[in-house]
Amino acid sequence: MEQENSMESAKSRILEASLGHAAFDGWSEVTLKAALDDSAVAPALGRALFPRGGIDLAVAYHLQGDRAMRTALAATDLTALRYSDRVGLAIKLRLQGADKELVRRGSALFALPQHAAEGARLIWGTADAVWTALGDSSVDFNWYSKRATLSAVYAATVLFWLGDQSEDEADTWAFLDRRLENVMQFEKTKASLRANPVAKALMAGPLALLGRIRAPQPQPGLPGQNDL
Repeated sequence: MEQENSMESAKSRILEASLGHAAFDGWSEVTLKAALDDSAVAPALGRALFPRGGIDLAVAYHLQGDRAMRTALAATDLTALRYSDRVGLAIKLRLQGADKELVRRGSALFALPQHAAEGARLIWGTADAVWTALGDSSVDFNWYSKRATLSAVYAATVLFWLGDQSEDEADTWAFLDRRLENVMQFEKTKASLRANPVAKALMAGPLALLGRIRAPQPQPGLPGQNDL
């Protein structure tokens, strides 16, 4: 346990030291080398903690943002908020806790073909972090549909936010509200179709197949899993 804590401490020090460099040099090998020098972490240990270099730094920064969002959300009283407003607040907290230039650098990196799958996985992870923090208890196909829908909303909002120059990002939050309203309209349409006898009969086959889908069960401790 002591060795694990020591490694986590070293990883945090390297990531923290990388932030000022990444804003200018991107999430790159240059940034990692500078961060290792600044953090005084042994190069061999740093390479073991970030074996792919800059891309691992970018991933670590993204996951750190997810953790900070969950912490901020847990400290907020949500009882007076509608569910859609809780989701919106979670995304707002996630972006407010991020550095725009560092996110821009990360977005450029994850837009590259060789890293696109990694970027998509991180966005999905953020959507999952939001739903989990809000107490989502779905175990069927809804588990996937909720995260897929929120992934699309989050990705679109990030892109809008990166170019937003309005005061206090007011335009971004208005954009987010519109996207969430679209989602709520879609959910209402789904509910009305389920209540319609004709639509219900037409969808009996597909819905039966979807009903067999189950959410993945967490398996902590497996190698390769992110610390979310």
